[in-house]
Amino acid sequence: MATLSLLLGLAAGYLLRGSQAPKPATGTSSTPGAPPSDMRPMPTIEQMKRMADQQAEPLLAQLKKNPKDKDLLLRLAHFYKSAHQFNEAVSYLDKSLEIDPRNIAIRTEKASCLYYAGEIDGALATLHEALKFNPKDANTLFNLGVILWKGKKDATGAIAVWQQLLKTNPDHEKKAIVERMIAEARQPENLNSLGGANR
Repeated sequence: MATLSLLLGLAAGYLLRGSQAPKPATGTSSTPGAPPSDMRPMPTIEQMKRMADQQAEPLLAQLKKNPKDKDLLLRLAHFYKSAHQFNEAVSYLDKSLEIDPRNIAIRTEKASCLYYAGEIDGALATLHEALKFNPKDANTLFNLGVILWKGKKDATGAIAVWQQLLKTNPDHEKKAIVERMIAEARQPENLNSLGGANR
């Protein structure tokens, strides 16, 4: 289980990677008397949305002046994704794709937002669209495998996609991680899942 948790953590981190939208600057607060950050209660979804709205406000003002600014759109998507407002993030990613429809990284980012929003089929369709532009894109193939495995319970399909990733990217920096994911997906309890049994 420890190995599986590690691999899923790595996969989740990889799944979050897509477009290189800049992250907002964060400072470390040293307010006297404030509890350590790891002891503070997690904000609610509503609180996170309010924080994202506040961060987005100046960017939205800029966007009114230049609605075709792809970088602004990606920054807005990042704020909302970070706040778990995945549908809002998707809306800004879609606007970015209207400007740059061949951008695979943005499509992969959109797929991860759709996945976390529970739109599994939409996420898969978005990744397949990305692969039309570059069938060898390692990030897209990796995420496609993760969503097939975790979202569709299709270990067999995930293994096939990851094997294609290794075939087309033999020197990929995440090769060892992909091989471990394949080994985990090949475990009998995974191959006997509904998705794997039907392929």
